Amino acid sequence: MKKYLSIFVLLAAWLPVLPAWAMEATSPDKLVDNTAQEVLTIVRQDKSLQGSHAKILDLVEAKILPHFNFNRMTRLAMGKNWSKATPEQQEQLVKEFRTLLVRTYSNALTDYRDHTIKVEPLKLAAEDTDTTVKTKVMQDSGQQPVPIDYSMEKTNAGWKVYDVTVAGVSLVTNYRSTFNNQVRDGGVDKLLKTLVDKNRSLIAADKKADAR
Repeated sequence: MKKYLSIFVLLAAWLPVLPAWAMEATSPDKLVDNTAQEVLTIVRQDKSLQGSHAKILDLVEAKILPHFNFNRMTRLAMGKNWSKATPEQQEQLVKEFRTLLVRTYSNALTDYRDHTIKVEPLKLAAEDTDTTVKTKVMQDSGQQPVPIDYSMEKTNAGWKVYDVTVAGVSLVTNYRSTFNNQVRDGGVDKLLKTLVDKNRSLIAADKKADAR
């Protein structure tokens, strides 16, 4: 699952930073397809990205955050436990969950720079506000393509991803099980502490690696 989720970050980073009018005019599948080669070229050619957690993180922050609805993703991952959190806890949960996803899988940009993606054409009606973009990651020769589906919603700020399903496994559903166990064992406070501790560990590891 970790391998597949790292691929998710690579594909997510292909989503471009575009002005609102451009996002409105571009269908979700075209949004992914039109920018895949551009970002892959950057990753392949910019040698400074390789081995630098800080620079990779900057790239992930720039490409992922504007196009993912982390608030909705966190709510879905929390499920029924979302209502158990105070507004302050909910805000912190979104922040820590976003940090966890970006930190954990940012290295995928270099690990999977030699992969290609195929996006299935999408039949989208003008009134549709929710859809799924189906893609396949083409791996090395002899390996089966990895299917990745993006659940996307149309908002005033353009199309946003709120879940990613990798090889049939939903990112949100996968985390929901973990989050439910944490809340059951020690409430929302325990879940927050676990997320904070995990993120601190990841940040420390990245800084140590960059210092070598």
